[in-house]
Order: sequence, then C-alpha cells, then structure tokens
Amino acid sequence: MLEIGVEAARKRLPELLDLAHAGKTTVIQKRGVPYAALIPLDQRIELSRGGGVLNLKGTGANFWGDNISETIKTNRDEWGD
Repeated sequence: MLEIGVEAARKRLPELLDLAHAGKTTVIQKRGVPYAALIPLDQRIELSRGGGVLNLKGTGANFWGDNISETIKTNRDEWGD
C-alpha cells in the first residue's frame, strides 16, 4: 500500500489510477493524517439508501466483537431500525 501526500497525489493522479486499476491501494494523507483511499473498484463497499446498518456488516473486522451479526442485531434492536 502506497501512502502519499495530497500535493504528490494531485501531481501523480494518472499513475495512481493505473495502480488502482492494477489492484493496488493508495492512501492519501493531509499533513500526515490519512484522509482518503484510492482503491480498486472490486474492493469498494456499496451502501444502498435506506438499507440500514446491516449494509455495514463485515466492514469493521474485529471492531464489532467476536459475533458481528449478533452485535448488529442487538444494536439494531436498541436503535429501533
């Protein structure tokens, strides 16, 4: 994974697009803080409108605990869909 600053990313955008097309991820940083990622299309996560929190299932590996589905179900019940 390549990490690059905003100005360098701006100057190298065509190259970064080619890298993404080849399956490589680039993290774009602003003042050393990660702000965005340029990723291959097959790695994107699509969230449909109105689909609820279940669209996020699997996107936070180990963030939601050992049983992601149960945690989401519990939170969904608490949040009232």
